[in-house]
Amino acid sequence: MRMQRYRSGIRGALALILSLLAGAVVAGSDLAREQRLADEIVDSILDGDPLDLMAGSHEFLAIYTETEVEKPRGAVILLHGRGFHPDWAQVAQPLRVGLVEAGWHTLSLQMPVLNKEAKFYDYVSIFPESYPRIEAALDHLHQQGINNIVLLAHSCGTHMAMGWFEKFGDQRISAFVGIGMGATDYRQPMEKPFPLDRLSVPILDLYGGEDYPAVHRLAMERSVAADKAGHPKSLQRIVPGADHYFIDKDDELLNAVSAWLTTL
Repeated sequence: MRMQRYRSGIRGALALILSLLAGAVVAGSDLAREQRLADEIVDSILDGDPLDLMAGSHEFLAIYTETEVEKPRGAVILLHGRGFHPDWAQVAQPLRVGLVEAGWHTLSLQMPVLNKEAKFYDYVSIFPESYPRIEAALDHLHQQGINNIVLLAHSCGTHMAMGWFEKFGDQRISAFVGIGMGATDYRQPMEKPFPLDRLSVPILDLYGGEDYPAVHRLAMERSVAADKAGHPKSLQRIVPGADHYFIDKDDELLNAVSAWLTTL
């Protein structure tokens, strides 16, 4: 009888744990915080036009900025870092505006967010929410007749981009730019390497000389994987003196990305 009660208790505990885990998955990203971020920035966007794109049944913010050059080179989709927004002052805004001057349309996406205290492993569970957003951005650009598309991601956005690659492949894009790839949190290492060796498009792996230790520690692994993929235009580059967010290094960041894009 005691053994039966013990087994019953174990089954009950397991059921409770599974239900809690299921609840965590169902909860998903923080849509209320995402809406607050959108409300805070949408009226202050000086360059570009806010768009409402649909990812399944969810409407999310994107910022489209059109180049005025006579012969546009294509479009760059931008994925910001963890917990930020598509007009974030570091990396996102300088690139989405600066690349327009280099002949590229830009489409900067609001990625899924969690509360401010959330860590890397918390975000892993909502990475799949980003995939329909990337697909929606690609659909939107294709509808505009734009087919030469570069996917550019920073920090946590690179993890989301890599998850999208694993699920959908890279057939819909022409190149990938990963900035600050491999950033996580203390004692929260990546569960598996980035699938850079399976990409068929050229890769720019860009990071700062003062970037996070994890980004530097995994640099050789990323380089070997990109070399294995074998695209002759792929490049790994360091911006000296830049931290993970390229603070006070906007020009250096823009120049590094623009220069590589001109080689394609």
